[in-house]
Amino acid sequence: MYSIDTSFFMDWQARYYPLDVFVTFNTLIEELIDNGEFLAVELVKEEIDAVGTPDLKSWAAKHKDLFMPLTPDIQLEAAGIEARYPDLTDPKSPYQSADAYVIAFAKLQSGGGIVVSQETSVHEKRTPAKNYYIPDVCRDLGIPCINLLGVMRREKWAF
Repeated sequence: MYSIDTSFFMDWQARYYPLDVFVTFNTLIEELIDNGEFLAVELVKEEIDAVGTPDLKSWAAKHKDLFMPLTPDIQLEAAGIEARYPDLTDPKSPYQSADAYVIAFAKLQSGGGIVVSQETSVHEKRTPAKNYYIPDVCRDLGIPCINLLGVMRREKWAF
């Protein structure tokens, strides 16, 4: 099961693979959604609504089953992650960051979930704005974290 970060959706649709050009890619993603293998916490939807393109917002509105509610277990696990990695969240952000919840959701999946994020590790940045990013926390907690290309390879998609 994949736990999807907002950055995946932004890079997928808004930056690199628009739906009108990459129709097959969209179909493959929707198959994962229909199979319950591709999920995001509802805070990701809130982030999409805040910063997404009109097309991405429209797509997300049509895929309500993709977004999972913040259950007490997810909230408790995310609070622990935020306490351990306080720099994971951006205090200047106008909305609540989904990062810790994306990680918590993956961690709580039986058999283990995989976080999908386009963020890069703090060690890959020239002048990082914070000390931890999703890949750093995932690595520290032993949770697999891949990016969009990683999903394509893991699913053995070829275009």
